[in-house]
Amino acid sequence: MANQRLIIGFHAVNARLWQNPTSIIELYVQEGKHDARMRDVLEKAAAEKVRVIYADAGRLDVLSKQGRHQGVLGFIDASKNYVDLDDVLEHLTEPPLLLVLDGITDPHNLGACLRVADAMGVHAVIAPKDKSAGLNATVSKVACGAAETVPYITVTNLARTLRELKERGIWVVGTDMAGESDLFHFNAPESMAWVMGAEGSGMRRLTRDLCDVLVSIPMFGTVESLNVSVSAGMVLSETRRQRMVVRQ
Repeated sequence: MANQRLIIGFHAVNARLWQNPTSIIELYVQEGKHDARMRDVLEKAAAEKVRVIYADAGRLDVLSKQGRHQGVLGFIDASKNYVDLDDVLEHLTEPPLLLVLDGITDPHNLGACLRVADAMGVHAVIAPKDKSAGLNATVSKVACGAAETVPYITVTNLARTLRELKERGIWVVGTDMAGESDLFHFNAPESMAWVMGAEGSGMRRLTRDLCDVLVSIPMFGTVESLNVSVSAGMVLSETRRQRMVVRQ
């Protein structure tokens, strides 16, 4: 199947079982493993009528390409993952909070960004189809289930998508060390999309030019830059903090 994708580990498998069980083609579980987490997986799989195949640890190692599968992995129909940005925005019950990743090619970074996006209630993560990490087993593993819950939308033309967001009244806010404001003095707009570039190279020029404002993250130590997922966590948590203060 062309759209078949591998997920590994308890977090990714459980998230898929609870969020989208019909997309699971089959699960592989390690024979002889009977701990509580495995029992929960098997009970939910049985309830959802998901096919389960028992295999030894060596077989799972091969299927996971030596990934840390924890004794459970699955193959899913990734075509059932597709979410359109319009669908996300039309069904929101609060002002949109989006995360745009420009040039993030490391699956570990993408997985970590999805995890923090889920924690901070981001409504969708957007990335260009080219020069970006795609969803794979590594991403799902690092994301600890968030790859199965946070809409990850890839777009053909990121610049056009940013323009469309602006037309909808969504502020496009980029992170840049040369920003005209810093994170702790920036009043986050009601509707916004944070744009993050790769560590070192940052955002591409056109992406940077399309931002309504650039915001820096204050640095008080000796390091010159932060991992993109750490930066995402900082800006998203500050945005959520401001929203909670407004509601009080």
